[in-house]
Amino acid sequence: MKTLQFREAIQEAMSEEMRRDESIYLMGEEVAEYNGAYKASKGMLDEFGPERVIDTPISELGFSGIGIGSAMTGNRPIIEFMTFNFSLVGIDQIINNAAKIRQMSGGQFNCPIVFRGPTGSAGQLGATHSQAFESWFANCPGLKVVVPSNPKDAKGLLKSAIRDNDPVIFMESEQMYGDKGEVPEGEYTIPLGVADIRREGTDVTIVSFGKIIKEADKAADELAKEGISLEIIDLRTVKPLDYDMVLKSVKKTNRLVILEEAWPFGNVATEITYYIQANAFDYLDAPIAKINTADTPAPYSPVLLAEWLPNHEDVIRAVKKVMYKK
Repeated sequence: MKTLQFREAIQEAMSEEMRRDESIYLMGEEVAEYNGAYKASKGMLDEFGPERVIDTPISELGFSGIGIGSAMTGNRPIIEFMTFNFSLVGIDQIINNAAKIRQMSGGQFNCPIVFRGPTGSAGQLGATHSQAFESWFANCPGLKVVVPSNPKDAKGLLKSAIRDNDPVIFMESEQMYGDKGEVPEGEYTIPLGVADIRREGTDVTIVSFGKIIKEADKAADELAKEGISLEIIDLRTVKPLDYDMVLKSVKKTNRLVILEEAWPFGNVATEITYYIQANAFDYLDAPIAKINTADTPAPYSPVLLAEWLPNHEDVIRAVKKVMYKK
């Protein structure tokens, strides 16, 4: 094992795949000369040249469309958004073309493309730069949605995403790029659609993904001091979702709390809640609790932002509620 930053794991995944397959290229704003807005493509221009590491104008609609067209004709592009908030400019290309072209062409065209970049809040960036889009894209048939929470998963999942023949939305976090973690030395991939038991426990199942799962870790450490054992499941892939792992865990613990950085209406937590009550109702010893952001745009004020975003104290309260403890 070796220790890498999250950004380094992303860079290694892209570089290793580009060495393996010449049809893969990286395109986006500042990915080349500047080494990436978050330095996730550092050194790649020097190695692969300007034909495979391509700086673009500020035009997400344009370069998303170029990437999709090239994917339909034999390439495997990686399209970087400086933030997924900017993907809204190109969302017509993603939803109406990338996600649908395989079906609408009767299988004549595949679209092996990865759209990657940061999602969710990253401090005081304002409401228009602090939105979580996982459930938006997961709601669209034809797209796969991946949200890693650590460097090891980021590298293994990104390599699988690049090799996948369907369009993949690969979501990161500006607040995780500097995170360090152990990563295997050799070649490895992590299959899409398989969750990970991040921490085994017996009393309550916590389901989460992405950077907010760190708050579940903090809560688990605090609650362990009180003799409460949490089982934490990291979804890793939101679409397809590993329902079986969540179901198995709930049947063991009989209680479920879902932690997600998203607005409360119609999100990933809502989908999991429906599935568990439909398939494990008789196993539940308490109503399912879901923890989301406040139902408002993200505030700029640091005091308000702290109240808006879920934290480990919210997790602790939810766990005690489903355990009928004060």
